[in-house]
Formats: sequence, C-alpha cells, structure tokens
Amino acid sequence: MHCQIVIPARLASTRLPEKLLRRAGSKSVLQHTFDAASASDVASGVIVAVDDQRIADEVESFGGRWIMTNPDCPSGTDRIAEVAAAMPNVDVFVNVQGDEPEISPAAIDLVAQALIDAPQADMSTVGTPIRNPALLDDPSVVKIVLALNKNSAGQGRAVYFSRSVVPHVRDGVTDEVLAAEPPIFWHHLGLYAYRREFLSWFAAQPPSQIEQSERLEQLRAIEAGKTIAVARVESATPGIDTQADLDAFIDRLATSK
Repeated sequence: MHCQIVIPARLASTRLPEKLLRRAGSKSVLQHTFDAASASDVASGVIVAVDDQRIADEVESFGGRWIMTNPDCPSGTDRIAEVAAAMPNVDVFVNVQGDEPEISPAAIDLVAQALIDAPQADMSTVGTPIRNPALLDDPSVVKIVLALNKNSAGQGRAVYFSRSVVPHVRDGVTDEVLAAEPPIFWHHLGLYAYRREFLSWFAAQPPSQIEQSERLEQLRAIEAGKTIAVARVESATPGIDTQADLDAFIDRLATSK
C-alpha cells in the first residue's frame, strides 16, 4: 500500500504560543518532528498540512513539502482529510503531530503496519501500558479500554477512550493490578493511521456528543461503530505543550551531543 505521513501543523497554540516555530538547538520544533518522521521505512514521504504562511515558510526553509489547509479545520484529522482529497493515489495516511520532536520512526512504522495488517480496521493508533498510579488520575493522560487480540499480547481493538480512569477496577487498583500482563490500563498516544475511505467519512460527520464531552476526536469513530486497531509500544515519547516541556527537550538535546 502507498503510505504517506502528514504532519498537521497549526500556528496557534494555547499553552505555548506558536510552539512549532520555537527553536531547540539549530532547528524549530517542527523541523525536529519532520526529520524524525522522515526516518520512517514504511511511508513514502512526509508532507506538512499548514494553516498559516509562516508555518509554510518554515517548512520551505528546511526543504520540506507543505500544503495549505483551511484554518478553521476543527481537528488534525479533518486537516489530514483535506490533504487526502488532494492525494488520490495514497491508500494510508499517518498522522504525526507537529509537537512530537522525539517521535520514534519505529512507532510510525508500527502504527502504519497495524492498519495494513488489519483489513477490518478503519484506522489504527498506539498505546503503552500504564504502570504508574499517578498517571491514572491525570486527565491529560488519555486511557484506552482495549480488547486484546487472542493471539497477540501487543495488539487489539479500542473499545473506548477517556480522560477518566477506565476500566474501573471494583476491588481497587493495587500493585498487582498495575503490573498485570497483559496490562489492564493503557495510555493512548496521539499517533494515528487512517484509510483513505475513513478520512472521507470522518470529514463529512459532525462532532459526536461523546467526542465533545471528552474532547477526544477519535470518539467520533468509536461512537459510529468504526474499528480502531491498537498496537503496543513500550514507552511514550514526550511532546511539547508547555515552556517546561520545551526546556526539557532542549536540555536532552544538549546532553545527547
């Protein structure tokens, strides 16, 4: 299948204004993400879906490809659907968020392959086991209720996504529950792959009631009965949401040299 990585890149950001243009070392956050995504083996290329000429100029400065999308797109998935309409020869689109400069190319390959290997799935994503109890009560850590495939401890189907602690453990969350294998609690990571047909469907649907309640766009698919394949990764890579996140990334860059 022909697979294309798309980085939806909005100029505006709430907690760290214009974060994709912030510098970390000699590169912008966006260029770090672009370079990491370009190391994927499965995808044939990377394109940045921009909503502002300043982002487009930044992409051009490091030799990347970009396409202008509607600034009013309600989600990154809707933005990628616009790109898909302009790229009719692509079968699978991978959504790499622009604020993930340390994204693993292997994780990108994994999410794409998970969709390719699951013909019944409409889209795919990745999750990592939650072993730290502090993460369970953090609403910024999105949890997956995961139905694991019988023949695989590392791949399954998403039943639900929530910012709350799900599934509920009636007898309490103990060390044994957190250490269970296969895991009971899963942290959803914002890396997706979509079939072309799914993107066309998604863009034509209004946001669903549950999606609006949780502020999680993937629930639009769940509520409509779509199938989301989930592949397992062993750890999460940190994104850039705040100045503290950016400072920590800059420190890691300096240490790695």
